[in-house]
Amino acid sequence: MQITRLVLRQLRRQINVQRQYSAGAPAASAAATEKLVPPTPEGAAKPPNPKLDSIVNNIASLNLLEVSELSTLLKQKLNLPETAFAPQFAMAGPARGAAAEDEEEAAPKKVQTSFKVKMVKFDEKQKVALIKEVKNLLEGMNLVQAKKFVESAPTVVKEDIPKDEAEKLKEALTKAGAVIEIE
Repeated sequence: MQITRLVLRQLRRQINVQRQYSAGAPAASAAATEKLVPPTPEGAAKPPNPKLDSIVNNIASLNLLEVSELSTLLKQKLNLPETAFAPQFAMAGPARGAAAEDEEEAAPKKVQTSFKVKMVKFDEKQKVALIKEVKNLLEGMNLVQAKKFVESAPTVVKEDIPKDEAEKLKEALTKAGAVIEIE
């Protein structure tokens, strides 16, 4: 007896839940179809949001004093710091020339930190010695690869290396008969 009551309660609950979902479904589907907008195709201009479009139009119609007030109100509302904006191009005359010279003196000169070692050509008489040197200096290269590498001159030996390493590489390859440039 108790089992049948339990089963009946569960069935009633399930029926009530189904009724709730089926009763709300037509309204939900109607609302969903009204709000759905097909996506714009790729490459086509996206239509502007009407709300944002009206805001832009309203801001564009403001005069300079109203823009200033709007700016202060937005800074207050968004808790932005009060910063003075003075663009560099606003300064004119001899004061600008002196300021530019000071900036140039204060700015550090660009220092090249990475170099490229390039083999321009090689001496045919010392080709075998150069191939062996290239094989020893460049990791993961066997004799056949080193020979093809040497014969493909002018070519870059190594890139993005410090100056001291580039100098050592140049010295070793020059002794083996190659003409090396450091860029």
